[in-house]
Amino acid sequence: MPQRILVVDDEPAVTDLLAYNLRKAHYEVLIAANGREALESARANAPDLILLDLMLPEVDGLDVCRELRRDSRVPIIMLTARGEEVDRVVGLELGADDYISKPFSVREVLARVKAVLRRSASAPEQAEPVTVISGPGGLRLEVERHEAHVQASLLELSRLEFDLLHTLLRHAGRVFSREQLLEQVWGYDYPGDARTVDSAVKRLRAKLRALDPKADCITAVRGVGYKLSRESER
Repeated sequence: MPQRILVVDDEPAVTDLLAYNLRKAHYEVLIAANGREALESARANAPDLILLDLMLPEVDGLDVCRELRRDSRVPIIMLTARGEEVDRVVGLELGADDYISKPFSVREVLARVKAVLRRSASAPEQAEPVTVISGPGGLRLEVERHEAHVQASLLELSRLEFDLLHTLLRHAGRVFSREQLLEQVWGYDYPGDARTVDSAVKRLRAKLRALDPKADCITAVRGVGYKLSRESER
């Protein structure tokens, strides 16, 4: 069965372009032109991924994302105009998995869709035994459950943020370039996306510090990228 993608945008030129190319890539495509239709279609058709524009009539994209995250883990990629940085950050904090800035290339969209679907498929709902990886400040990842804790507090992370923290923690002490993180965490190598990594690391560090400053063990390596410090390096 082909994977099902719900495209939500009120511009017919955008939905037509995305639908044509996604179907050409062998995905099943559903279309919604506003936020109300998006919520109804998502609940009735159980898509494997949603491409969600933020600027929508009736119910905006942020509210759609917020409502879906109440009871669904469906991967969401936001479609945003270049000037909507604040909305992008809010959307990612609400649980969106990635974003694509307009105007976009079809190649970029297909790469992001493939990468997010692959990440989603690789996260099992349950598995035993549970693999636990520990870090500074009481940081603890339960890998198969896709849960992170700092001391006794649950660390609320999106799927992408969890994968980013998992990659850095599993290779504590190793320096990753932004390009390596794009390939290993995001699952694609697309030029010009260094800021995507910077924004994700910034959000992740803020969430760690909010629970315990000692748990923020990610450091920037000037001119190279990022690493997660070992206990002995702190």
